[in-house]
Amino acid sequence: MRSGLILSGGNYTWKTGKIYPNETEDGILTAREISQLDLSNTELVVLSACETGLGEIKGDEGVYGLQRAFKLAGVNNLIMSLWQVPDGQTSELMAAFYTHWLQDKMAIPEAFSKAQQAIKTKYEHPYFWAGFVLLR
Repeated sequence: MRSGLILSGGNYTWKTGKIYPNETEDGILTAREISQLDLSNTELVVLSACETGLGEIKGDEGVYGLQRAFKLAGVNNLIMSLWQVPDGQTSELMAAFYTHWLQDKMAIPEAFSKAQQAIKTKYEHPYFWAGFVLLR
């Protein structure tokens, strides 16, 4: 319930409690709303913002958060971060990933692994490359 994404108009709604004038949506997409979508034909969702892979553990029910919401909605692959990876390294990782996946036609797991290896070669410390995970 406490996970979500703020989209266009969301700041206005968050601050005022009202929907932005002439809009039909509030700009706040909650994990609950995501979980009720049909995303079964979605091959990949990338959440490259900081700590998007974190969630709250609920007893024997597992981790709640954005990752669970997208998986419940049917997304096949999800890339997300576990900590605050610096913007520069995040940008490099994502550029390498998309190049391998879209231009080189690699499978998502292979493209992600290759991208992480490239960042690992440039920045040895795991802080810069290990914060992103692929959930299948």
